[in-house]
Amino acid sequence: MTKIMVQFDRDGENIRTSRAIYLGLRDQIATGVYAVGDRLPSTRALAEELGVSRTTVTAAFEQLTSEGYVHVRHGARAVVAGNVAASSDISRLTRPSSTGRLSAYAARAMELPSIVPSATGPLDHDFRYGDVAPGDFPKLAWRKSLGSAVLAHRDKLSYGHPAGSPALRQALQGYLWRARGIRCTAEQIVIVNGSQQALDLCARVLVDPGDKVLFEEPCYAMARNVLVTLGAVPTAINCDEDGLDTSSLPDPAGYALACVTPSHQFPLGGVLSIGRRRQLVEWATAGDAFIVEDDYDGEYRYDVRPIPPLYLAGRGRVIYVGTTSKILSPTLRLGYLVLPEPLIEPFVLCKQIMDRHTSMFEQEALAKFIESGGYERHVRKMRRANAERRGIFLDAMVAAFGEKIEIIGTSAGLHVVVWFNEFGRRDEQNIADTARHNGIGVYPVSRLYSNPVERRAGFIFGYASMPIRQIPSGVDRLRQVMAQQAASSAVFDAGA
Repeated sequence: MTKIMVQFDRDGENIRTSRAIYLGLRDQIATGVYAVGDRLPSTRALAEELGVSRTTVTAAFEQLTSEGYVHVRHGARAVVAGNVAASSDISRLTRPSSTGRLSAYAARAMELPSIVPSATGPLDHDFRYGDVAPGDFPKLAWRKSLGSAVLAHRDKLSYGHPAGSPALRQALQGYLWRARGIRCTAEQIVIVNGSQQALDLCARVLVDPGDKVLFEEPCYAMARNVLVTLGAVPTAINCDEDGLDTSSLPDPAGYALACVTPSHQFPLGGVLSIGRRRQLVEWATAGDAFIVEDDYDGEYRYDVRPIPPLYLAGRGRVIYVGTTSKILSPTLRLGYLVLPEPLIEPFVLCKQIMDRHTSMFEQEALAKFIESGGYERHVRKMRRANAERRGIFLDAMVAAFGEKIEIIGTSAGLHVVVWFNEFGRRDEQNIADTARHNGIGVYPVSRLYSNPVERRAGFIFGYASMPIRQIPSGVDRLRQVMAQQAASSAVFDAGA
């Protein structure tokens, strides 16, 4: 009976629970206290010694039996099985000390710069791009649409079509024609979990390891990461005020894909000119490549008329990617692809393999929201609200910094890039760290370049997630941080 008393109290767990008894016996078997072939105490004896019910002990023995640690014969005591792993094996399985062998995909992912958000608490003023204000979400309208979707009669709850809800695809067909001038069939639309999955799906369907892909410089880092992790070889093409510089396009041979943001280049804000659009499509056609058009914020135009999607002039070479993240919320993870007809079948099959289908209740809720007209009313409301935020932010920045800054990308979207003339690229991270220490979130633009060069310090400022009243005070606090940074730099330079 002495073996029974070996440290059953594991990590402070109550000794009277069946799990504590199971863990204690399992560890004793693993460390050799009970060897192969040894008989364990009877459930009755162990229950009496530990002062617990026999049912509690029996549950622990049943777990050990189901995992193969012991054999039990009717009317006999449990015996330690002959195929129990050694202690070192169990330790390795339960408490791994290294990653072990990784796939080439995972190894490439591990080599990329991490852009996972830090786990710090909320900031007083966060200019993070891509976020939206919680007060802007149409809670009542969405709850009504979602409730209607959940309560709708169904013969059964079953898996949906991998391409998405027929109702949502039909609703999006109409919306895209009204909002973006895109004529397509509902069959050409595939619903995905946000634009991130859309990009991943494009990569899996169209790109093999070693294929060349073309990116904007700078670009949306996650798009580049998706392709690089799958083994693609990236080529970065510089962007200016007219978007991608198509005069620098390489020979199209060997290129599988080009990823672009032609209506509002991310992050610099340029619009791809008509001539450059034509050149890009001709390049893709000559190389039998496809163009992924990420229209991530096409609903937001302020000082100019809406820019037609590249898809309209794409000659069947353009895959259009849309999302609800900037209109509703990135938490919903609802996006969509509009595909050239020859790509429908492979995309649907690959979507089914990787993700079966996007959540059906949310899809049906969005369909009802669009069909009711509520979605487009919300788009107009958000366009007005964010135009006001934009104006207040720009006025506050000019008042605070004057000619010390240059702001670009102001005509559309929910972010701008601000260049700070007094600082260099190497100052960006230090400024961002100092600002965060003072409760302000600012984000260096260098993270979006594949080949950073010496230039002014630049930051991406999102203004859609902040209450209007907080924008001026956030900019003023940033002004104080930048002034302190400039003074510190001057002292350092003088000392040098």
